[in-house]
Amino acid sequence: MEFRKHTLENGLQIVAECNAEAHSTALGFFVRTGARDETDAIAGVSHFLEHMLFKGTPGREADDVNREFDEMGAHYNACTSEENTVYYAAVLPEHQDAALELLGDIMRPSLRKHDFNIEKQVIIEEIRMYDDQPPFGADDKVRSAHFGAHPLGRSTLGTVESIANLSVEQMRGYFRRRYSPGNIALVACGRVDFDALLARTRQSCGHWEPSEAGRTAEMPVPREGFQTIRKEIATQQYVLSLSAGPPAEDHDRHAAKLLAMVLGDDSGSRLYWELVDPGLAEHANLSHLEYENAGAMMTYLSCDPQHTAENLQRVLDVYRGAEADGVTPAELDQAKSKLRSRIVLSGERPRGRLFSVGSDWIHRREYRSVRDELDAVAAVTVEDVAAVLSKHPLSRGTTVTIGPLAKVASPK
Repeated sequence: MEFRKHTLENGLQIVAECNAEAHSTALGFFVRTGARDETDAIAGVSHFLEHMLFKGTPGREADDVNREFDEMGAHYNACTSEENTVYYAAVLPEHQDAALELLGDIMRPSLRKHDFNIEKQVIIEEIRMYDDQPPFGADDKVRSAHFGAHPLGRSTLGTVESIANLSVEQMRGYFRRRYSPGNIALVACGRVDFDALLARTRQSCGHWEPSEAGRTAEMPVPREGFQTIRKEIATQQYVLSLSAGPPAEDHDRHAAKLLAMVLGDDSGSRLYWELVDPGLAEHANLSHLEYENAGAMMTYLSCDPQHTAENLQRVLDVYRGAEADGVTPAELDQAKSKLRSRIVLSGERPRGRLFSVGSDWIHRREYRSVRDELDAVAAVTVEDVAAVLSKHPLSRGTTVTIGPLAKVASPK
């Protein structure tokens, strides 16, 4: 395993984890832009733009893009989050050059008005669909309630109003600002010919014009509250809660992820035994979300409406118990075994490593091997977990519940 990096003259960063024993190659452009970099007026433009990059370039129509990926047998896609947009493809090593050329080409799209107007309707329908199916937009609503006016409180999809009012000129301006080469990292993992990668990147991307694309990563001030939203068509009650957690730059993130496994993993956790195993809830889990200069712990619960209030109290009691007494060494060891397995299993595939390497680089400008991650997990102690609970108590946060109930009592 060899890590290599290079920065082109225009600021585009190229990082690669080269593994001569791998049987595939994964490539991805990681753009440091997302809902956090928008304004209310253009909310959803990052996700909309992700769609538009597959609609054609000066040299290719949309059908050409899809056909050429298919001809390589590529597994390709894109995704947008609060902070990043990623375009990626996993291919056999002999297609490295062609995949990179194609990915590089779509990174400079035509953004034609005709395509924009058609795709706008697709995005609006996606927003409506998201609001009409479980959990009925609860995660967007709890983010808005928890983060308030902070940019992390915006929906990645935007709103029907913001997308309807968005102009193609606004999108083009956003693209010029945010898709500057200095705001992008090309990440490669697996069997990578780095010299060929560098040569092709210079040819395909070296002419991209740089521009300023900074980010004001203000620390949010989390809010507390409890909100019930009635959705008569729902058959279950859905609950999402957010509390503060370690940010992406904080070493405590490792302890937070283990804490989430001890308390809220999908199997064998305290919430599982308290709620799911006895049949009181269909789902009850806890996860750690990390952002630049911000973090959160998210609780998700779905259950029969009649059990909602008592289940919320059980969740709160589990969290208060952990805050008072911490976690046991046996629980922590089990969580470490689970997390180590997931790290290794994901790391066996270049596509899995692509997102780990890319996330580490775009968040922290650091390369972390699988061994680095395993060592970080092994080093976490019960005292580290207790410190996370002390700094970021799970019993304080924002809760939104959506379902057929008109009113749900807040736990005491």
